[in-house]
Amino acid sequence: MAAMDSVTFKNILVLLSCALVCVVGGDDMRCNHVATSYYDLGLNRKDVPAIAVQGEHLQICPQGYTCCTRQMEDNLAKKSEEVFNKAMADTLSVIRTSFISRAAKFDEFFSQLIDNSYRDLHSMFTTTYGLLYQQDSEVFKNLFTDLKAYYHGTDHNLSDLLDRFFETLLQKVFVLMNQQYKVDSKYLMCVTEHMDQLAPFGDVPAKLTIQIRRAFLAARTFVQGLKVGRNVILDTARLLPSGSCKKAVTKMLHCPYCRGMPSVKPCNDYCVNVMKGCLAHYAELDRSWNKYIDAMYKVAERLEGPFNIEAVVDPLDVKISEAIMNLQENSADINDKVASGCGELELDNSRKKRDTTEDAIITDKEKRGTRNKNFMRNKDAHVRPTTAAGTNLDTLVRGIKKKIEDAKKFFSNMPYAICNDEMLAAPPSNKDECWNGMEQARYQPEIVLDGLVNQNNNPEVDVDVTRPHSIIQQQILQLKTVEQKLKAAANGIEVDYMDIDDEIGASGSGSHGGSGSGGGYTYGSGDGGKDEIYVVVSPTTPPRKTLPPIKRPNSATYMSVTVLTIILPIFTVLLNRQWWNRKIKQIAKVEDGIIHRREWLSSQGGDTRP
Repeated sequence: MAAMDSVTFKNILVLLSCALVCVVGGDDMRCNHVATSYYDLGLNRKDVPAIAVQGEHLQICPQGYTCCTRQMEDNLAKKSEEVFNKAMADTLSVIRTSFISRAAKFDEFFSQLIDNSYRDLHSMFTTTYGLLYQQDSEVFKNLFTDLKAYYHGTDHNLSDLLDRFFETLLQKVFVLMNQQYKVDSKYLMCVTEHMDQLAPFGDVPAKLTIQIRRAFLAARTFVQGLKVGRNVILDTARLLPSGSCKKAVTKMLHCPYCRGMPSVKPCNDYCVNVMKGCLAHYAELDRSWNKYIDAMYKVAERLEGPFNIEAVVDPLDVKISEAIMNLQENSADINDKVASGCGELELDNSRKKRDTTEDAIITDKEKRGTRNKNFMRNKDAHVRPTTAAGTNLDTLVRGIKKKIEDAKKFFSNMPYAICNDEMLAAPPSNKDECWNGMEQARYQPEIVLDGLVNQNNNPEVDVDVTRPHSIIQQQILQLKTVEQKLKAAANGIEVDYMDIDDEIGASGSGSHGGSGSGGGYTYGSGDGGKDEIYVVVSPTTPPRKTLPPIKRPNSATYMSVTVLTIILPIFTVLLNRQWWNRKIKQIAKVEDGIIHRREWLSSQGGDTRP
């Protein structure tokens, strides 16, 4: 009887033990495999209990039987925050790096393009005009310096800049054309005041000014846009996760450890809801960001087409040379008009009579064409600006356009991008064998909509939808500003340069408000409380004076002036006829180049107009 009682007692103990194991989850709740995974996180495996314990002490993970102590939960929360921060940094760094590298490449390309163009002009004009170019070479060097400075943000008006260049050029050439006369600064001022009526350079200045202004404005604003995009990403990276977000991420990533299933990944929909709650403020950027991307894309298309800065800067030397040749061909008529409006020039008897049997600038179009054609052929052979920064503009812009297009909807897609990492979440196809926040089972809630307000319905993260984030609001303002600048540039409308380093990333400096004296935009309260943005353009240049009707001089004077102006003594310091014959052959390369370039542009589908 006693033996039977002993067996019965043992059986009861076995049954109780089995019942206890069944309550706590059996072998699944043994924690040795949790200890291994916990150790793999760089934590002390001795923190992990051998078997599950009651979980009333847990603050984040589901309570009940658990493999986590309170200390473990705290350690796992820190690890979860590290994982979240790394996922955010990796996601942001891809697009940030893309914008940084493209902006740097574009800057490099532009600088090299300008340098190449100046080198070509210097070579061509040294060959063509020799000493007289060299003594006034600063005029041309300053033009390229000013163009580069404009691109980098100097507050130049390009139309005024080019007006000044051609005014200075007219003064220099006019003096050389009239070396036998006394020409003082007052007289030269009169000449330039009547430049519109004189049209000494033909239509070259007007066409060139339009082309340069549109192309440089588009290029400068485009690279500014890239830098704004870069800085928006940099500034949004400063946002810190909320306390509610940290808890939700811990529950999603590491609470499976506490339930004895460390290898089970969160369900993908579950992950997306957590990320949408954590990144609710980022999604508020999406609308402004997408409009900015569209505006960038539009300017990129302009740079590939009518605002192609490469097509403008590359032949700048030939276009300026054409302008000078227009002045030469019309020198007699121009001198007549100047004499009529500014008075007759007085002969300078102190100057020695010069040999004018060979004029320095040939007006014969056939000879001029031969010079240009040969020069352009040599130029194309060794320094097409396709070598600038190792690429050409079309290739560079095409690559940037692809990156820009990929960046659209970036902020609203961030939750999906993060959760598509299989190190963080189960693939979308795995609906049932994943962690749903409580157990390994299907995640039932629907994915919430994007945006701050919609996070009221987020089942995973508590979000205060009544408080927009100040950093995000600053970035929205920056995006609106640059969007309007890009739209204006795409339409050829002048806009002021925005100092990216000073304005982007400033913490509420108010650089865009008030009187609008800085970046060219003023924000005001319009109908419905929406922001209104006004483009501030530079005032137009006042019109020059018009000349009175021409009064022809008597025939003797007229003949004398005509002979002297047709035979321009620009290179009379070099009187050797043999030198001139050789020089004329060298110079006779220019119009051939125009023909060759027009043929080349035609084959490329470009603008073949002079």
